[in-house]
Amino acid sequence: MPRVAVIVVAAGKGERFGGNEKKVFARVEGRPIFLRSVELFIHRPDVSQTILVIAPEDEEHVKEKFGANLGLLGVQRVTGGARRVDSVAAGLAAVRDEAELVAVHDAARPCVSDAMIDAVFAEAARTGAAILAAPLRGTIKRVSGAGIIDRTVDRQGLWEAQTPQVFRRDLLMQAFDRRGELEEEDVTDDARLVEGLGHPVAVVESDPTNLKITTRADVPLAAAIIRSRPKPLPKGPMNPFEEAQW
Repeated sequence: MPRVAVIVVAAGKGERFGGNEKKVFARVEGRPIFLRSVELFIHRPDVSQTILVIAPEDEEHVKEKFGANLGLLGVQRVTGGARRVDSVAAGLAAVRDEAELVAVHDAARPCVSDAMIDAVFAEAARTGAAILAAPLRGTIKRVSGAGIIDRTVDRQGLWEAQTPQVFRRDLLMQAFDRRGELEEEDVTDDARLVEGLGHPVAVVESDPTNLKITTRADVPLAAAIIRSRPKPLPKGPMNPFEEAQW
């Protein structure tokens, strides 16, 4: 069983979410979004390290409200940067040498299932690089800035990339070392950096239930998905957040 270090990225601004509260601290079924994502990994036997990357301006808040319990769960906090790629790089710098694979997961995806994680971990162990993704199913339109359809796009072979995205540790480190060779707008996810090395990235089919919370309208959808799944962790002292009231 390969040892996996998981980087949960919670350093984004979440500007499309709206309101006064940051997206990662908003509650889904009574619990902060970022915490639900962290809890997906902390008790997996193949996960040897869990790293939470937060924005610099959130450091004091996270330390005061969540720091003690995150420490009990063995979650390491790291401060991110201005861009997502900088935040992932900060998390990657904290990965211990024992890790064979590194998984990068967006904190705003609290609905990924155990089966999805199992599948993408296994594929990354086999190939060195794998991501979750879902095939596009609807009719896709390219729309101009004026709100007019330019053309209908053939959806054949088009997939929406999701997370976790999982890579051999040495491969991901090499990709991040060379990230300056790509234009900033081209680096939309971690797989793009690995693609830049010429290494093939396998796709593990997921589905739309691995929802990324972007706006407040996504919160009730995420809650419905979470309610439909078994609780990932039992209640008890192993998870000090379980009984906490937020």
